Amino acid sequence: MCSYIVEKTALVGSGWMRIDTANVYFDHPYYSTLDHVLAIDFTNEGEGGRDRVAVELSADSARALVGRILAALASGEAAHGGPAQAAADSATAA
Repeated sequence: MCSYIVEKTALVGSGWMRIDTANVYFDHPYYSTLDHVLAIDFTNEGEGGRDRVAVELSADSARALVGRILAALASGEAAHGGPAQAAADSATAA
């Protein structure tokens, strides 16, 4: 049975197209041969949402990707003085 439960979030980004929304759900896939997938549809609702970039990942692959995203953000922010570094600098100055 499909749940049709979708987590939606606003985004700022681009790639093959500008995106402003991600729809994320764990359910039966459209394309994959897996029984269930974590699917992410990147769209631009501001331009009508007709185009999309979609991925379907196994649960293990999705968890691994989340870990690598968090690691890349942490190391990138530490190296470039992003939000994590700015918070640490504020705490040190106080």
